Amino acid sequence: MSGVTLALDASTYTASVALVQGGRVVREATVAMRDPRHERLMPAVADTLGTAGMRDVARIVCGAGPGSFTSLRIAASLAKGLAVASETPLFAVSSLALLIAGTETAPPTGRWLCLLDAMRGEAFAQAFEVASSGAISEASDVRVVREEEVPALARAMQARTIGLGREVHAVPHARGVLRLATHASLQSPVDLASWEPDYGRLAEAQVRWEAAHGRALDGRSW
Repeated sequence: MSGVTLALDASTYTASVALVQGGRVVREATVAMRDPRHERLMPAVADTLGTAGMRDVARIVCGAGPGSFTSLRIAASLAKGLAVASETPLFAVSSLALLIAGTETAPPTGRWLCLLDAMRGEAFAQAFEVASSGAISEASDVRVVREEEVPALARAMQARTIGLGREVHAVPHARGVLRLATHASLQSPVDLASWEPDYGRLAEAQVRWEAAHGRALDGRSW
């Protein structure tokens, strides 16, 4: 990617921001998303941008999920707001891709099963292949699996696991855009009017509403 890229991800309860330029990470930050007193992501973005603000930013990249419903919505709203206000194109990339691409050191070559918490004893899972060149590509579709199924799935895919509490302990990080520069999702910007994150599943509140009312929730039900 040429120019300055502002990237952010909040698919877990730890959000990250990175400013990328010239093939390197210029500045980055991580913040907690579950603070009952303060919203931390916007101040982290402002601090990462510095006094120049959005002046030199050529593109914004937002982690698209799956993951925490509320955190993803906050990050997406912030990214879209900045994109509209500054007339800067917005790109979206899988947070599972940012999990393997965002490690502090380059991930070893081979197959990796990226895992994010899906609640209710389940996990979002997707396999990625890391080539000797460093290129990262999808090796499976995203699926939701029971936690007890993870070891067997990893063995079947001949993959190491990465995520919170896995073989490699990590969370998605915005700095991963640097290793995903040629990824297909970062070649075309999203439509700001229609884009929203891929939450991976229905929100807990919607699940409870539908269980209580015995029918699917639509826009007319609010």
